Amino acid sequence: MRKFTGEALSWELRDRVVELGLHREPANEVGLLTLGELEKFADALPRLAEESHALIIYSAVKAGFSAGANLRELFDGLQRVSKRDAAQPVREFLERIHRVMNTLDACPLTTIAAVHGVVFGGGFELALVCDLIIADKMARFAFPELRLGLIPGWGGIPRLKRDLGNAVVRDLLLTGRSINATKAQAVGLVSQVVAEGEALKVARITAAQVGKFDRRTAMEAKRFVKPIPYEELQREIDIFCELFMQPAVEAGLRKFVESKEPLPYLP
Repeated sequence: MRKFTGEALSWELRDRVVELGLHREPANEVGLLTLGELEKFADALPRLAEESHALIIYSAVKAGFSAGANLRELFDGLQRVSKRDAAQPVREFLERIHRVMNTLDACPLTTIAAVHGVVFGGGFELALVCDLIIADKMARFAFPELRLGLIPGWGGIPRLKRDLGNAVVRDLLLTGRSINATKAQAVGLVSQVVAEGEALKVARITAAQVGKFDRRTAMEAKRFVKPIPYEELQREIDIFCELFMQPAVEAGLRKFVESKEPLPYLP
């Protein structure tokens, strides 16, 4: 399938570049609907990769790249069943999203995240699976999960540790505060900071540049410099599920859902 348009995302192969666009208002929150369409994309990726050399992931939503998990959906699911009964669906969701993330992480293409606005939680984790992050100067990155009594659960900690020094990892994780694109570039998270509204344009220029090189060589270089920490990723799932059983989680989710703030996902 060279082209797809769904309720949460779309993709198209053109000029040997696959472009995956997120377009679920208000801020590309990832719930069951988006996960299902991401799985559809992951299934199509091997065939798309045969005809392409790069993948760009971007957002068509004004608020930003992605605010992460659909917390309202998670809270509503928790209210319908006991916490004990909710643990298994949560683990199943995590296992599914990890399969998608690992597929993107191991993709033989050069992958580029073109980000703007909020790049929080699961949205941050999605950007981290990409080889390059090109950030609009207004982009902000954060892991606010601790205020919910949780840790990032979609691979964020192992992948951030893979890419950055532990001091930065601890700062982002333990404070929950956001950093701007300039700071993200200074610590080595972002490869390019561009003018407001220019991230996708620059990502396309970058994709054209990487297309000039031998694909096999690029694949081997990527495999060498970007190992996938599978054991740590599985441990992250286990820790998340253990924490999910604690009372602090329901209290944190309730506070989020009942918030009157226009952007309740901000730290």
